[in-house]
Amino acid sequence: MRSSRVFVSILVLCLVSGCALIDKFFLPPPDDTAQELYEAGMESMGEKEFSTAQGYFTNLKDRFPFSPYALKAELALGDAYFLDEKYQLSLDAYKEFEALHPSNSEIPYVLFQIGKGNYNLFKSIDRRQENIKEGLEYFYRLEETYPDSKYAKTARELIVQSRRILAEHEVYIADFFWRTEQYGPAWHRYQYVVENFSDIKDLRDYARKRAEYSYFEYQKTISEEERLRIQGSWKLWLKEWL
Repeated sequence: MRSSRVFVSILVLCLVSGCALIDKFFLPPPDDTAQELYEAGMESMGEKEFSTAQGYFTNLKDRFPFSPYALKAELALGDAYFLDEKYQLSLDAYKEFEALHPSNSEIPYVLFQIGKGNYNLFKSIDRRQENIKEGLEYFYRLEETYPDSKYAKTARELIVQSRRILAEHEVYIADFFWRTEQYGPAWHRYQYVVENFSDIKDLRDYARKRAEYSYFEYQKTISEEERLRIQGSWKLWLKEWL
């Protein structure tokens, strides 16, 4: 009788163990929760495995869009792209966060990151500077809307640097026109620098002198009627900036 009970106990144990083995090898693992995905993403961020973190945060957003962790994942995804130097993707993520949560307390940070991401996309003076222009817009918004934010001081410094980049870009184009003896376009470009970047004194003074040279060279290439037409406005402009 005792041996029968032992046999039954062993049989039950085997059945239970067998079920556990079946579950382990043949049934899908339980789904991660939103919290587990977020924590896994943040752990990957801490280990600088940014691509892995991007996967966790994207998965969380897709599977749990109404979870409180989804909001955190939206912002963290922007950070994961930014730290991975995927700046264009980070801009998309931050802009989506701002559009969905315009009154969130993290908006000053988001505005700064969008500005900084655009600034980091700068390559060289000879290229179009659309990212620098967009970055400036966000830095200005941050400075004007959240002047007491902890990001405002750095934003102001980046405004100065961004404006110099734009001024140097304009001077680069003006110099190209000068070198190729296109004195009319060169004159207008130099004028633009003087009028719009007067706070950058070295470039302003350089552009003003070049504008004078360009103007006199340009005069040699136009008709008497055209020369008389522009002469008055040029003298007034020159007097204003002397």
